[in-house]
Amino acid sequence: MSTLTALARAQALAAGVAQPIATVRHLHLTERPLVLVPLTMAGEANAPLAMLVGTEPEHARLVIVPQPRDRQQRLDFVTTLGTALLPYLGAHRGVSESVPIDRGRDVRYRYADAPQVLVPNSAGITFLRLLGRNNRFRRTDGDYPVDASVPLVGCWLTWFAERAEHPASSLLVAMTDALGLHWATGQSGVEDLNLAALLGWIDPPAGTSGAVAAAEAEDPSTWPPAGPTTDPEFDNEVLSPAMAAYQAAVAADDEPARKRAHATLAAALRGQLEPTWRLMWRGLSLLRGLPPGARVAARWEADRDAFTDYATYRDEGGQPQPRRDGAVAAAQRLHRLERALSAYAVQRAYDDPLVMADHRLTGEAFVGEVTLADPARVDDSGKRPVLRPRIMLVTTDPILFQPGTGLSSPTRPSQKAKVVFVTPTGDGSKTEVVLELSGGMGRGLTAPPGTVPEVGERLCYTTLTDGYVPPGAFPSREETPWTHGGPPTEM
Repeated sequence: MSTLTALARAQALAAGVAQPIATVRHLHLTERPLVLVPLTMAGEANAPLAMLVGTEPEHARLVIVPQPRDRQQRLDFVTTLGTALLPYLGAHRGVSESVPIDRGRDVRYRYADAPQVLVPNSAGITFLRLLGRNNRFRRTDGDYPVDASVPLVGCWLTWFAERAEHPASSLLVAMTDALGLHWATGQSGVEDLNLAALLGWIDPPAGTSGAVAAAEAEDPSTWPPAGPTTDPEFDNEVLSPAMAAYQAAVAADDEPARKRAHATLAAALRGQLEPTWRLMWRGLSLLRGLPPGARVAARWEADRDAFTDYATYRDEGGQPQPRRDGAVAAAQRLHRLERALSAYAVQRAYDDPLVMADHRLTGEAFVGEVTLADPARVDDSGKRPVLRPRIMLVTTDPILFQPGTGLSSPTRPSQKAKVVFVTPTGDGSKTEVVLELSGGMGRGLTAPPGTVPEVGERLCYTTLTDGYVPPGAFPSREETPWTHGGPPTEM
């Protein structure tokens, strides 16, 4: 937790309402996301019990498993889920767009939109990951064949869960994570995992403090858990008798009794899921109220690229994801995630002054006002003269940079700056920073108007850079030691 986030939590507790820790929205939201609210059976590993699924708040489709221990019923659950998921995926594959590559000499194609799945919390993502792992290797032939949609659903759920590991991805989003990225509450991070309590702090009822609303949200009779786990009291007093009645009707081969028991069970499960369903759309509405960050669109383009690539791979008969990565593949995956996390942190700071403020506290950035500018300065110390304007900024932020440090400005990302002098003022309350600029001013010896900061302009400069970082080099399988999955050595 950063210093400013800790301060925002203290202020939220004092004010009785969550405090914003972002001025823009740092994730993409589609016009028609697919909302999933799952429940699992207690005591069974990832045994699906029920799910509300839909793309509109007024039309929630309930899918239940009357007996989660029954293998066929669990497979039927996945098949039914596929009737909602697969058409939703297909609806995003109708329109493609061309993207220039190789400096405009060629083009590639990607889908104009991509699906987005929303779940209440990170445990919901874990549920989908395990559900995908349990079903992507199912066989559609031989002994005990399954419907053709079952392994396909398993592969897609695995793909969504893997994309959710990318910090910059918006394809599979946990609502608690999305809200916690933009607001700080007066409770702990563990308590923020309760969606009802989190929204109680962010959007409490009129005349009610966030602490009171969060406390009321912890009452399972009013706000059942947001899944996938169920409330033990509900399990003992409602769910267990309803499932027993259903089993008794099935054992007695009493079809009218079975239908009545099924309806009773469905009503009970819907009652547990619908409060969370409403919370999901309420949270979505709050997030839509924030303007998107400037770099959100580019990250969504990367998501669309990933969706296009995997859809093409499936169309070409691609195999299910492996049970586990090899040593080199695991290292490559970790490297990609590390690069994505680093780039995401920089992009959030560039998009959001509140996020950049954390870096100002740590000395990685400063904000100052331009007091002097020499836009016509030319450096002729080299083989040929080059345009190198200088500006001086005055700031009250602590300056830890040494002369020669390279800096960038979020408002002028294509222009680089180098620290020339750092001079504290007489009383030490301010610091004068002289920067030498390069790039973003054309190739001539005269800077076009507006390319050099002017006196009175307030700018932020930071060591954080949003530039391209080349991927690391990894050995081929033939060059990998046998201890890490390579070919065995000859004895």
